[in-house]
Amino acid sequence: MALLNIGAANSDDAFYRYKMPKMITKIEGRGNGIKTNIVNMVDVAKALARPASYTTKYFGCELGAQSKFDVKTGTALVNGAHDTAKLADLLENFIKKYVQCYGCGNPETEILISKTQMISLKCAACGFISDVDMRDKLTGFIIKNPPEVKKGKDKKAMRRAEKERLKEGEAIDEEQKKLKKESKKKGATATTKTSKKKVNGSDEEHSSPIGSQAGDAEVTAEEEEDDVEWQTDTSAAAAEQRMREQLSAVTAEMVVLSATEEKKPPAPKPEKKDVVSKTVSEIKNKLKEGMKPSELKACAGSLAGTSQEVMDAVVEALFDGVGKGFAKEVMKKKPYIMAVVNDEESQMRLLRAIEGLCAKCSAEALKELALAAKDLYDADLLEEEIIVKWYEEGVAGKNKAAPIWKSLKPFVEWLQNAESESEEE
Repeated sequence: MALLNIGAANSDDAFYRYKMPKMITKIEGRGNGIKTNIVNMVDVAKALARPASYTTKYFGCELGAQSKFDVKTGTALVNGAHDTAKLADLLENFIKKYVQCYGCGNPETEILISKTQMISLKCAACGFISDVDMRDKLTGFIIKNPPEVKKGKDKKAMRRAEKERLKEGEAIDEEQKKLKKESKKKGATATTKTSKKKVNGSDEEHSSPIGSQAGDAEVTAEEEEDDVEWQTDTSAAAAEQRMREQLSAVTAEMVVLSATEEKKPPAPKPEKKDVVSKTVSEIKNKLKEGMKPSELKACAGSLAGTSQEVMDAVVEALFDGVGKGFAKEVMKKKPYIMAVVNDEESQMRLLRAIEGLCAKCSAEALKELALAAKDLYDADLLEEEIIVKWYEEGVAGKNKAAPIWKSLKPFVEWLQNAESESEEE
């Protein structure tokens, strides 16, 4: 069965992970009783994570025809003869309105119905909540037939039980290793005691009383010689005296002892704030002059300071003062980010620099942080493991109550759930 990318904007992406089967239609009947049967409507709706009754009803509303979906047989019928291409265009409009996130375009959304009978889409990737236009005819049908609630708690409970089981198994393994080590130590001490007893007994049996006094006298003399400690006076005066004895009077006056030289105190290092502010101003000036991404890479390599200080300066120079539209600005400056990020270490430095920048950003910029992180992830500038590691370190660190972690939580949970689902598959 041919598979298509969900969303027309992603049709050219060969590596897009969200796919759906190509719609198959069949015209049945004649005259006034002619109908269009969407043969694989159940498979298409399953790929979109929406009930098949929603898509069938949407076709009927848009075409002004009666539509019916049979839950038992899975048959979707729309009155009239309709081309497959026309129904495919209507399905694309349905995806834009009721499937894709209005913020990031991700199709992994959930339909929410509020107490005031308003429909919205919650994105599992960026956490953005999209408000659906309630003037559409399908909204009334959705309110009367709300989607089933996903049972995600059972999966979480199973994962927790599995983790606890693994921890208990590791604890048992460690206890067994300790017991083995203790048994080995006891066996080794027992063997050493028996060997010592045998050696002492054999020495006593073979030792002769004749000449023992002479042997003891020789041993004590050798021990006394060994106990003598030979020391050398290492003071400056003694060293000078030895040099004067060995060298001539002329050369002795020319020798300067290194011990007498006074050590110069090290120059004070510039503070981190001074280094960052200086580099920020340099990069900002060059960006105003029209610096290219390749020139930024060379400039960052020549700046003073540590690698993290330089990255902090680059991020601050690129996004300083940006509020609303932070995610768009990140994608706009993507070529500059690609110039300074090329491995896992530079990815972690970029995330820490963004963390420092968000401490100064407005609340509007923080709301778009998850969307910006997802854009960098989709562009292969950030790897999943690096993002999760950085988030876990931040949540467990000193600034665990910072608003940045609350903003990123939905995106990180989406990454972890996507990874666990791929492992289960």
